[in-house]
Amino acid sequence: MNVATEPGGSDVAGPRARETTPFAEPGGSDVAGPRARGTTPLAEPGEQTAAAIAIEDHYTARNYAPLPVVAASADGVWVTDVEGRRYLDCLAAYSAVNFGHRNPQITAVAHAQLDAMTLASRAFHNDKLGPFCAALAALCRKDMVLPMNSGAEAVESGIKVARKWGTDVKGVPAGDANIVVAQNNFHGRTISIISFSSDPSARGGFGPFTPGFTAVPFGDADAVAAAIDDNTVAVLLEPIQGEAGIIVPPDDFLPRVREICTERNVLMIADEIQAGLARTGYTFACDHWGVVPDMYLLGKALGGSVVPLSAVVADAEVLGVLNPGEHGSTFGGNPLAAAIGTTVVEMLATGEFQARSAQLGEHLHARLRALIGHGVLAVRGFGLWAGVDIDPALGTGKQLCLGLAARGLLVKDTHGSTLRFAPPLVITSDEIDWAVDQLESALAEAGRARVD
Repeated sequence: MNVATEPGGSDVAGPRARETTPFAEPGGSDVAGPRARGTTPLAEPGEQTAAAIAIEDHYTARNYAPLPVVAASADGVWVTDVEGRRYLDCLAAYSAVNFGHRNPQITAVAHAQLDAMTLASRAFHNDKLGPFCAALAALCRKDMVLPMNSGAEAVESGIKVARKWGTDVKGVPAGDANIVVAQNNFHGRTISIISFSSDPSARGGFGPFTPGFTAVPFGDADAVAAAIDDNTVAVLLEPIQGEAGIIVPPDDFLPRVREICTERNVLMIADEIQAGLARTGYTFACDHWGVVPDMYLLGKALGGSVVPLSAVVADAEVLGVLNPGEHGSTFGGNPLAAAIGTTVVEMLATGEFQARSAQLGEHLHARLRALIGHGVLAVRGFGLWAGVDIDPALGTGKQLCLGLAARGLLVKDTHGSTLRFAPPLVITSDEIDWAVDQLESALAEAGRARVD
């Protein structure tokens, strides 16, 4: 695993240096874990848990299969359920909680903006949108920002902009544009996005699908080049595939894709919605390879875990193809989200979170790699983002997640027996140790049960 520190990022003090750790566990040791607070690990759901799950199951569309944990409050890296049990969050809402639950700097801005104005729509100007777009454009070293809400909206918007650019700038005949994507991608679940998904569960029964996409193996630059034709307007990629299991491409892949896109007059679009904003030790995952795409797609952590906020960021020659009335969003760029987004960008501009992710990521990966041969088959990732392949003989990923939740640790499985570790970037070294200790213990227990 290669972990790099972003040049100019602040040094990271040790895990007990609270001046560099925005949150400490309230009133207790970070090392002792949930039991230090007099709580008990998850066994059978209590009455409040069962009641909350029952009403959700009855009235909510069943498009998720969550763990039987009902969160009621959270602070930093710790989540408390309705029974008062505490859990170390190692999912961070798929990177939406990069800066920790209820980050005081972010929540202070949110409270202040709630007392001023939350929504104006884009029918009028508001005093927070311009500063947000200027700050984000500067962070990305691009000219313009298209603010949206969800990550899937950013991807859809990026596709739309790329097609318009292809028609207006590149001269692709209207309706003939195509985009090259990677197999095993995850960019969202809208109709157009699942049209180029490899996941049968995302596609089954949802056709007909949107045409205009060609999927090639992730990491194969020759396949990307071969798929591009005169009507190709973009190559859309995750720099590191998250949902697929934190799949890191070969080191020459993204640099070669950048060269190919430049040579063939095709936009390179980087979906940094999960991988970006300090998750991997750099501001953007693309930075690991020194690659600058033509378009960034951002989301999740951009909203500071308070509001949905996403964005398409590119230079004027790309985003400038949009004219009034061609694209929009009632809530996109609302003053509440923009105020929070500006604060997030300011926090990223210090380099502190990139440096924390890089340094603590080295520790996380070292601890996880030590489990290879002891129930773990492989570990992948950068920074505070790891895909951990568990020996399927010990159980499914979901079974391991249930066992870890019983120990006070929240992680998420993907693709069978792979676990994702993506804690908030405010986690400490001691908390990482505690989390990996729980995994080691759960694996040992699963091994003993297999023998028995």
